Amino acid sequence: MTNVRTHKGITPHFGARSWIDPSAVVIGDVETGADCSIWPMTVVRGDMHRIRIGDRCSIQDGSVLHITHASDFNPGGWPLVLGDDVTVGHKALLHGCTIGSRVLIGMASVIMDGAVVEDEVIVGAGCLVPPGKRLESGHLYVGSPCKKARPLTDNERTFFRYTAANYVRLKDQYLAEAAGNNS
Repeated sequence: MTNVRTHKGITPHFGARSWIDPSAVVIGDVETGADCSIWPMTVVRGDMHRIRIGDRCSIQDGSVLHITHASDFNPGGWPLVLGDDVTVGHKALLHGCTIGSRVLIGMASVIMDGAVVEDEVIVGAGCLVPPGKRLESGHLYVGSPCKKARPLTDNERTFFRYTAANYVRLKDQYLAEAAGNNS
């Protein structure tokens, strides 16, 4: 059994130069952009709806990415969509939500069905983002349930692209090592 699995005839598709750790599991209707990394013990399960991940996204160790299927209770369901330059911290749970670009999702955060995280947001470690909640661009959110804490600083806004680029460099090292080039 492989860690990248076809489901209902749909096989995950990965953009150029992406790294999928051998211990991660990616199933079904999942597409990533270029330069993405999916780290150890992560599950990305597009079995009943689609998952779309933009360019330069890093999904850290132990995270779970899933969808909400369509039903009488939820017509249409909720896909999972991530923009570009998103860093998902260790053990985060993203379920049927929409994440904008240049977003940092803190470790052990939970973002629920139908929630929307706009561009340039920091979701603090351990946050619970309830179903249907919208997090406004340019702010830090903390707590469970999350609350807007304050506007982001200019330094924090530059961090989004820095951390995305940092994980691109790290996954490039893993790709080079896997190819037998240890430089």
